[in-house]
Amino acid sequence: MQAEAVRWGRRGARINAISPGIVMTPLAKDELNDPRGEGYRKMIESSIAGRAATPDEIANVAALLTGTDGAFITGSDFLVDGGTTAVHWFGEANRG
Repeated sequence: MQAEAVRWGRRGARINAISPGIVMTPLAKDELNDPRGEGYRKMIESSIAGRAATPDEIANVAALLTGTDGAFITGSDFLVDGGTTAVHWFGEANRG
C-alpha cells in the first residue's frame, strides 16, 4: 500500500486497504457448515476478539477512510480481523 500510495498520490489520490477477517455474512454462515467450517471456527475462537466481525464493523472502517475524518490517511493496510493475524504471528504457539 505504501508503494502504491506514492504512485497514486502523484495523481492526487489516496489509497488504503482493508484486510478483514471472517465477517458474518450469509456466505460465511454457509461456509461454517461446509468442509472448511472447522478451520473457520478455530480461527474465530483463537482470535483476540473471540468472534467474527459484522458487516457494519468493516463498513465503519471504510466510512472512516473515505470520509473527511480519514483525509490524512494514505498508504495504510487496516487489519480488521479481531486480532487473528496477531495471534498467528505472536500467539502462545509461536513463542519460543
